[in-house]
Amino acid sequence: MPTKRRRRRWPFVVLGVVVLGFAACAAAAVALKNSTPKLTIDPAALAKIELPMGGATIQSVSVVTTEGNQPVPVQLTGHQIWPTKKIRVHTPLSIQVVIKRPGWNSWITGKTQHLHLNLITPSAHLKAHWLTVGTGQPLRLNFRESIATVASGPAPLSLHRQTLGTPSPQVTLPRTALAGSMYVAATPRAWEIAGPALVSWFPAGSGATIHASTPISLTFSKPISQVLGGKMPPVSPTTQGTWHTINSHSIVFQPQGYGYGLAAHVAVGLPSNVRLMGGKPTWTVPGGSTLRLQQLLAQLGYLPVDFHDSVAHNPAAEEAAAVDAPSGSFDWRWHNTPGMLRSMWSPGSFGEMSKGALMAFQNDHGITPDGDPGPTTWKALIAAAVEGHRSTFGYTFVMVSEASPESINVWHSGKTVVTGPVNTGIPAAPTAKGTFAVFEHSPSVTMSGTNPDGSHYNDPGVPWVSYFNGGDALHGFLRASYGSAQSLGCVEMPYSEAHDVYQYTPVGTLVNVS
Repeated sequence: MPTKRRRRRWPFVVLGVVVLGFAACAAAAVALKNSTPKLTIDPAALAKIELPMGGATIQSVSVVTTEGNQPVPVQLTGHQIWPTKKIRVHTPLSIQVVIKRPGWNSWITGKTQHLHLNLITPSAHLKAHWLTVGTGQPLRLNFRESIATVASGPAPLSLHRQTLGTPSPQVTLPRTALAGSMYVAATPRAWEIAGPALVSWFPAGSGATIHASTPISLTFSKPISQVLGGKMPPVSPTTQGTWHTINSHSIVFQPQGYGYGLAAHVAVGLPSNVRLMGGKPTWTVPGGSTLRLQQLLAQLGYLPVDFHDSVAHNPAAEEAAAVDAPSGSFDWRWHNTPGMLRSMWSPGSFGEMSKGALMAFQNDHGITPDGDPGPTTWKALIAAAVEGHRSTFGYTFVMVSEASPESINVWHSGKTVVTGPVNTGIPAAPTAKGTFAVFEHSPSVTMSGTNPDGSHYNDPGVPWVSYFNGGDALHGFLRASYGSAQSLGCVEMPYSEAHDVYQYTPVGTLVNVS
């Protein structure tokens, strides 16, 4: 019989295993390539480094001051970057980190990678410098931020520093007298130093809450001429008004105009040998509500919404409305307001939109644009409302898109006024995503710092600059092309485009990067 030839079977199963194995390797390579190291702010140290999947080593770390480019000595503990000497609060810094990938996967992701981070060392701010303290109670200082250290003493150069076991927004200090003053310096981080601020305290009295126009009366056990020597005491905060002599032992301060201001902590400075008994050494004026703040900013043209009410245009009526906001509804001023901007609006909630509007108002009225509605700002708001001083600029919303090609869209008072290509930050120095208010606006600045490769740059005359988040800014910059990630975090544009954008982006303008 003829010999049967066995039919050759092709190794389908084996081939399938090979294909699957190749796919798994490819997936691993993609995962390693997409595993990005990160350099971020740390809640205790200066910054921290997150290493990528697949392993890597930290090759170098350098920190310099953004202003002056002075080196800052640091050490690496684990993946945290710690300063080795004290740094002053609110210091702009630039951090550069170089990491090295292991040889087995460097063909995928590159042998070295450069990370860059700009930050400003945090500051601590007292909520009040004039305190009312009950009998037998210690001195409690409240801060807007949690603090890690506090130093106190009778003079700026005689401070005793202590480090708190757990950072806290409140610290208790001993007091040596019924009333007095001391210097206090606090920092949010243990490796920081800060300049001292003066804190004064007084014994508690009845009826400590007053109105912005409430007169202050003082009665002394001895004749006024002996106690004050013919000089009337100062009122803090500085308030328009007049002291009147009632009799040989009593005087009264009558505030005028807008009085002490809403949210004011009022105090009278008296000679050190005067002890107040049964009176009110300090007083507090209630602050205005967030809702009324938004109502006034809308009426004055600083928000993309309108608000109408029947409040009388005089200081007393406006001050009462500030504490107890009238009812009413907000209406959008333009029918084509961008949906992203509409989604940010929240009556009664102080978000970035309200902060930006307040900063714009403060900037227009010669007040430091910090977005904090303090006594000076409330006075100016009420004065503007009484006198009908509205903004004539309109309202701007800037939208930066990192979709390819990267672009900018400037919407102003119902119209798109500027569009064009932009360059945002490279992966090693990305532009922060989110919505931020412009806080500095300048036709020309010098920009300096450190590149991701460790080299330094100093670019004088950068035109049409609007800073909106730390060191990130809208500005002009010469490039061979636009529409892709090329900057160190800023939003770069051709000069002519930047000039046009600059006209619509004063302090307080909202910039969204998405």
